Amino acid sequence: MLTANPKGLSLAVAALSIGIAAAGYGNSAEAAVCSHVISNEWNSGYTAAIRITNDGSTAINGWNVSWQYNANRVTSSWNANLSGSNPYTATNLGWNGTIQPGQTVEFGFQVNKNGGSAENPTVNGAVCGSNGNQSSAASSTVSSVASSSSPNNNTGGQCNWYGTLYPLCTTTQSGWGWEQNRSCISLSTCSSQPAPYGPVPGGNSSSVASSAPSSVASSAPSSVASSAPSSVASSAPSSVASSAPSSVASSVASSVASSVASSVSSSTPTSGRWRVDSTGKITKNGSIFPVQCGAWFGLEGQHEPNDAENNAGGAPLEMYVGNMWWADTGRTIQQTMTEIKNVGINVIRVPIAPQTLDPTDPQGIGDIRAGGVLKNHPSVRQTNARQALEDFIKLADQNDLEVIIDIHSCSNYVGWRAGRLDANPPYADATREGYDFTREEYSCGGGAPNDDPYNEQLWLEDLRTIAAFEQSLGVDNILGIDIFNEPWDYTWDEWATLAESAYQAINEVNQNVLIVVEGVGSVKSDGTEVAHGSMDYNPNWGENFFGFAERPLNIPKERLVLSPHTYGPSVFVQRHFMTGECAELEGDEAGRADCQITLDPTKLEAGWQEHFGYLRDQGYAMIIGEFGGNMDWPQNTRAAEQEMWSHITTPVDQQWQNAFVDYMIEKDIEACYWSINPESADTGGLYEHSHIPEVNESGWGTWLNFDSRKTSLLQRLWNGN
Repeated sequence: MLTANPKGLSLAVAALSIGIAAAGYGNSAEAAVCSHVISNEWNSGYTAAIRITNDGSTAINGWNVSWQYNANRVTSSWNANLSGSNPYTATNLGWNGTIQPGQTVEFGFQVNKNGGSAENPTVNGAVCGSNGNQSSAASSTVSSVASSSSPNNNTGGQCNWYGTLYPLCTTTQSGWGWEQNRSCISLSTCSSQPAPYGPVPGGNSSSVASSAPSSVASSAPSSVASSAPSSVASSAPSSVASSAPSSVASSVASSVASSVASSVSSSTPTSGRWRVDSTGKITKNGSIFPVQCGAWFGLEGQHEPNDAENNAGGAPLEMYVGNMWWADTGRTIQQTMTEIKNVGINVIRVPIAPQTLDPTDPQGIGDIRAGGVLKNHPSVRQTNARQALEDFIKLADQNDLEVIIDIHSCSNYVGWRAGRLDANPPYADATREGYDFTREEYSCGGGAPNDDPYNEQLWLEDLRTIAAFEQSLGVDNILGIDIFNEPWDYTWDEWATLAESAYQAINEVNQNVLIVVEGVGSVKSDGTEVAHGSMDYNPNWGENFFGFAERPLNIPKERLVLSPHTYGPSVFVQRHFMTGECAELEGDEAGRADCQITLDPTKLEAGWQEHFGYLRDQGYAMIIGEFGGNMDWPQNTRAAEQEMWSHITTPVDQQWQNAFVDYMIEKDIEACYWSINPESADTGGLYEHSHIPEVNESGWGTWLNFDSRKTSLLQRLWNGN
């Protein structure tokens, strides 16, 4: 933040014509229309934005602008790297440096007038075309505020929640609530923020909070926002007004300001592209969107056997596509997208790792037969993992398939077992019988010889990068960001604090997407027990939202999706599947003891209800992030597991999956099935697999037809019967 020094400054009141020297990189010279807009003005200052709209035919890669005032001084800024103390220089952040043809990037700032008038600059510079010299000011004088204010619908005032205005609740005492058909925040929760955030006095300014959805609500300080009429509520950071292919889609072809004003005028608080309505239903552009989801994995990092001829013990970042170099099936990603759409899937959950975002990571590059790591057929082979992810998102968008991007681990090597951002061994599967894919030599927190350092700062930056894909790729199909997979190695309080930081980071960049938050586990790696209700029901990793009741997430309800994970015996045999002498056993120990598996739907439902179902009853959006399983279990799995459970002859996992679908239908819960592709050793996929352990090892990677039992199960869920 830059702090102005008002002493000794000229009090000139005339507007100063300011030259903005915009230096682009690559093909950016004279490719943009640049404009300066005063978005909101009050007695002592104003908020403004510099907008750069690419009206050329090639992408602008990187931008740099500078300007100088006479009397006015910048006091704070957002969505740019700002330096200097008049003149000022601003450069792009990592996520907003690329401007595709027809798109707009904007950064904003607050200005102290120092007793004078607002200085409204003319814009010119290297990146700006000859017709780019524009200036405008929103008619937002203090006198216009009163006349444009709508009737006060919330006598409780407003809350400046980390830069975004929300109404204060009138009846909800803690956390977030839903009153008058909109999200609100309790006074106690609002007051818990550090300065300068917190309650905004003056309920008569409710026209901003009541008519402006969070996607466009002002993020200016409270002294600005509380007096801003809805027609000029576009004083938000550039993640609101500039990035935006859909809720502000008109900014791609014309003025960003007009699209924001249009959005603000909407009477519904769910007018951002992706929102949650008062019943907990997900909406797209204001219409209910039924989530029918499957996961498609591989880009988060596969696990090569330790005795593999090439890339032994590696973790290639490559999507499974059913077409391998040794078996050219002709299958393409487009073919699979067409087929899954025909089945009914409209959302794909895409797991990634931090390394997926790095186009230079060696585990995402090159033919494995020529020193690289990739095994897909050359006709469907990626250039690098980042390119593969971006191409997948764009192709899904072209097929009207939405995506949820999931940070699945801290490292492609550590994988699903991580449980926390800075994971260290020993891991849960270190002694798993007959298992060749342990990762005890890898870590993210410095605890193993091979360390991929990861922490909260790096994680938040990755979330910002993902949030920026909507703008950089020119898509509108990113439904949500699943912020971290199965954070079982945190207490609920620890995880809730991190989740709130994730919301703030994503919201800085993209106010269209939903924030997908998973639950925790039952015990941390250090032995700390995590409350989950009755000891009769043990949650899976990611299933436990028990702590939410006492410590709600401070994330707007209209932006939040709760996403438990839960599985049956083919993934893990829980204690509550046992009876009699086996009642205290679980996992491999229960198998070695020849325990029978008894699935009592009443008992199963009691556990689900206590761990997460009660929140669906309170109107929270809920997408089960993972469920599924091997319907032939214990057949078609690793040899050691088949041997341990050979006494089980009934389709217990199929029974579990049907019981869970019954529960979801009853509670009106949506879900992502794990998985579409069949390479998961624990669950298989919607597609059947030519590969059968110990029977047809050479069939690895060759997909067959859909498993009709699984597609029928999903049709039953989607049809509510």
